[in-house]
Amino acid sequence: MIQAETIEQSPKSASGDPYRVMVVDDSAVIRGFLSRWLDAEADIHVVAIASNGAVALREFERVRPELVILDIEMPEMDGLTALPKLVSLDPDVQVIMASTLTRRNADVSLKALSMGAADYIAKPESTRVADEKEIFQRGLVEKVRALGATRRSRDRTAGKVVSRPAIVPQQTARKTVPVTAKIPLALRQLSKIPQIKAIAIGASTGGPQALFKLLAELKDKTNLPIFITQHMPATFTTILAEHLTKIYGKDCIEAVDGERVQDNRVYVAPGNWHLTVRGQIGNVVIKLNQEAPENYCRPSVDPMLRSLHSVYGTHVLTTILTGMGHDGLEGCRKLAESGAVVIGQDEETSVVWGMPGAVASAGLCTNILPLQKIPGAIENFVNGRPA
Repeated sequence: MIQAETIEQSPKSASGDPYRVMVVDDSAVIRGFLSRWLDAEADIHVVAIASNGAVALREFERVRPELVILDIEMPEMDGLTALPKLVSLDPDVQVIMASTLTRRNADVSLKALSMGAADYIAKPESTRVADEKEIFQRGLVEKVRALGATRRSRDRTAGKVVSRPAIVPQQTARKTVPVTAKIPLALRQLSKIPQIKAIAIGASTGGPQALFKLLAELKDKTNLPIFITQHMPATFTTILAEHLTKIYGKDCIEAVDGERVQDNRVYVAPGNWHLTVRGQIGNVVIKLNQEAPENYCRPSVDPMLRSLHSVYGTHVLTTILTGMGHDGLEGCRKLAESGAVVIGQDEETSVVWGMPGAVASAGLCTNILPLQKIPGAIENFVNGRPA
């Protein structure tokens, strides 16, 4: 079995611009298709592959990857053991945990996020099923790009000059990683603070960590129902709800179709289902559906926000947390037009400033705040005070 391989002769690496990735997995088959998929992208370069955590640690200093795709279950040193060691070698390394869709691995993945992993991705049950393979491949590439861009943005902000191994230049056409200019942001002013009857939260990459912190601070500060759409597969959302229950001290459950909405309860969109509501204030019912994915996601934030707007109108407070893409943008637009409160997480505290950045850049936010200030703002609005 090949334990480690350094790959440095990529024509797209002449300028050092492509994102440098290490793939760590005990399966030679999985290492092979992950490497091929990623290296097929002109702005991504797989600099090394390793068969377990111990090999990855030995290779790390030599190849200096910016991102690591890290399997959970491996011999000699598993992913959870290797993770803090990798982070200690480079606190800014972006680690994506890769796991199968089991309850144990979902639990381990969430634990890994609290230990320094940036994100996770669920492996397809079969790479021979076209739809599963394409969805996984697209998701993996998007995560690498989003987290790689975040890493480089923070390096630039901190004035870091990262020393990377020299690569032999080759005269081949290649793409380079774009540098996105800062967009001036404008806040939306409220004519009056609406009476809040429900809270909605949308999140993706980095969302579980943000949710843990947010609900820990909101504990005992509101009795309102909270609706959460976090981009996650089935099983993972079950474990997420269990973790949130421990943190929040109240029932945090996967939403159940037909259930009547109650105060003092958190409703998490189940993996592979859109969470929506119907009815009227005082008699609101959960409605789940498997309509087409929106923004490539199911669950998606937009269907949840549209339905909450149809029931609660201006009385729903929405918070868009860290995540890649722009899911939630159109739902927030509807809410903003009605005069509802929309809070976006700021760029500095977001793992990826895609979703909140899209809402903020569209001028829909009443507030753009660091994560640690969002619970206080929510509490103030719920009590009829400005943030």
